[in-house]
Amino acid sequence: MTTVNWTSGWRAWLTFILGCLFFSYGFFQRVSPSVMVEDLMREFAVGAAILGNLSAFYFYSYAALQVPIGLLLDRFGPRRLLSAAAALCALGSLLFAMAPDVTVAYLGRLLIGTGAGFTWVGALTLVTLFFPPHRFAFLVGVSQFFGMVGGVLGQAPLAAAVAAYGWRATMTAAAVVGALLAALLYLVVRDRPRADTVGGQAAVTMAAAIRRVAANPQTWIAALLGGCFVGPVLAFGGLWGVPYLMQSHGIDRPQAAGAVSFFFIGFGFGAPILGWLSDHVHRRRLPLLFATTCSLSTLLVIFHGPALPLWAACIVFAVHGFGAGGMVLSVASAREHNPPNVTGAVYGLVNTAVVGGGALLQPLIGWLLDLNWDGRMEDGARVYAPEAFALALAVLPAVSAVGVLAALATRETHCRQSA
Repeated sequence: MTTVNWTSGWRAWLTFILGCLFFSYGFFQRVSPSVMVEDLMREFAVGAAILGNLSAFYFYSYAALQVPIGLLLDRFGPRRLLSAAAALCALGSLLFAMAPDVTVAYLGRLLIGTGAGFTWVGALTLVTLFFPPHRFAFLVGVSQFFGMVGGVLGQAPLAAAVAAYGWRATMTAAAVVGALLAALLYLVVRDRPRADTVGGQAAVTMAAAIRRVAANPQTWIAALLGGCFVGPVLAFGGLWGVPYLMQSHGIDRPQAAGAVSFFFIGFGFGAPILGWLSDHVHRRRLPLLFATTCSLSTLLVIFHGPALPLWAACIVFAVHGFGAGGMVLSVASAREHNPPNVTGAVYGLVNTAVVGGGALLQPLIGWLLDLNWDGRMEDGARVYAPEAFALALAVLPAVSAVGVLAALATRETHCRQSA
């Protein structure tokens, strides 16, 4: 980022919190299809593969735009860009709510993903502009806490709203919230004055920033780590967890949504705690190894361990989410392995991988479910056998195992800029 002064006054905190609320809203939109799976299958007469794509259309636009968004925020500032992005989310939500067919629903999700693409990179931009570097990992963790609040709201509370009012009315209300956020972002957020250099380094062009970041192997390792942390959470917690618990374990939708919420609760606490701990001990690699091992071991318990009562499963879900919160350390590591004047490109590339994990895994699991579907239907929606879920969800521990290897390949920065 191209700024040299920071502030810790009330305006900085208000701006940061508003940015976090926008990220929370974006995360709510990200996971919202998980409690509407059967409703959407029935409404649009589609199977798991198409539904996985419908959910993943959010990620396609989100992921594709991350690097340009980071560079645009770095160059033009957050005020107008974030407010316009929130308005686009509201428009997409309204279009999704009114969709007469799955094609229009695709377009709505695409617009939501485009606007939501500004949420987390925007929050990182606000941290970089308004706060000193030694607070970075902790404040990134705080932003993730807000995001996970959105994830929790997108589970049991959203399921209750859908049951009471229907999914169309509920998503229309979500559009109204997005419009209000757009107005608040425009009124409150201010663009900080920009300096021409950062830490003695001249500002670079967009193309040069992308080349510089992409040429660093540690950037790609951090990006892979981010995807391995978040991909399973988005795939299971963000879409397939609720139908898995309902169809394989006979749990009703409110209970299933409540149980899946523990992924996001754990993530919400894990991100700031692991961020603070890493900053405090001046280490990135060891906390990353702990977090990736935690993620892998809990997925093995969930899918290959003994049958657990629901309360115990919720604890394991929360522990997995806590470990997945180590994603903030991958962002911090990528930032520290690159010069300060290309952080917009760093944030964009890493976040592309973070959401790209969900974009790939959600439809992949849906395709595997359809591949192993035995033809059963219930109330117009496909029903999948436990064996089909077991085969489809086996990809998640494999992804976490790759994350452990990426953590081992991470070079220690001691929480200092090393480039």
